[in-house]
Amino acid sequence: MALFLLVSLLTLGVLGFKLMSHYSWIDSIYMTVITITTVGFGEVQPLDDVSKIFTVCLILASVVIVGYALTVITEYILSKNNFEELKQKKMQKKIDEFTGHIVICGYGRNGKQAAKKLKAYKKPFVIIEQDKDIIDKFQTEDIPFVFGNANEDEILLQAGVDRAETLICALPNDADNLFIVLSARQINKHLRIISRASQETSYDKLKFAGANNVILPDRIGGDHMASLVVVPDLIEFIDNLSIVGQSNINIEEISTEKLYNTSDVKTIKDLDLRHKTGCTVIGFKNGQGEYIVNPEAELRLVPNSKIIVLGRPEQIQKLNSLYDIN
Repeated sequence: MALFLLVSLLTLGVLGFKLMSHYSWIDSIYMTVITITTVGFGEVQPLDDVSKIFTVCLILASVVIVGYALTVITEYILSKNNFEELKQKKMQKKIDEFTGHIVICGYGRNGKQAAKKLKAYKKPFVIIEQDKDIIDKFQTEDIPFVFGNANEDEILLQAGVDRAETLICALPNDADNLFIVLSARQINKHLRIISRASQETSYDKLKFAGANNVILPDRIGGDHMASLVVVPDLIEFIDNLSIVGQSNINIEEISTEKLYNTSDVKTIKDLDLRHKTGCTVIGFKNGQGEYIVNPEAELRLVPNSKIIVLGRPEQIQKLNSLYDIN
């Protein structure tokens, strides 16, 4: 913008002197430059009243525009010496445009897995991390970071918690997660909060503080290992439904509003997703949060409900493209 205003001012000055005073192009450029830089050189030839008024206006405009341009250009040149600050400003500008996104607190093992899955599903997210080395190592255009302590309200707001849809607390310390849950719930009453807990005694405290879901990784890990002993083939099959890589998604959850106009209620059979996309409906969730596994084809897909579909990655992609599901 600064360069654009500066060039516009030069162009206006050159054309003005050319048309009003009938200078040559060289003289017009010369007069414009000495006018906007206020160096005090003499005129090429005497000016008439109209040209004098134009020159006064040009000088007044140049005081503002040239001053602004010099300030911006100088700041830019100096900021090039602090590349990290410039990069962070650019990233913060991108984060400020997010709405309905996910905020992840901590980029440890759990935070990385959460970010990987969200990225595969193309969900916008922001990571809060206080270890600068981790940010320097992993920050890209697709993985935006906010540097700071997630316990501070200012950092949460910087990550857009007030505009976010979900908060994932993935810090290893239960006390830190508890404090973040309390702070985030005060900032955004409608925020969905998912927190990690290391100790079982922290479960009730986190729920009481405002967490919608509390995950105990150690309990899940132990249960998973035991299941591999009891029903190994089943667990391996379920593991294959998870994301492997960037776009190998085998299972998807879809709101009925994205599938059709719910003013005229349809059934699973009416949609015929199996024929259109190859995907199979394996679950249904109504507006009250009740689940039905392997629903009947005649089940009515009422408003505010969701279906869970299963398919190969290419079938899921076809489903997403057919219904423009994000």
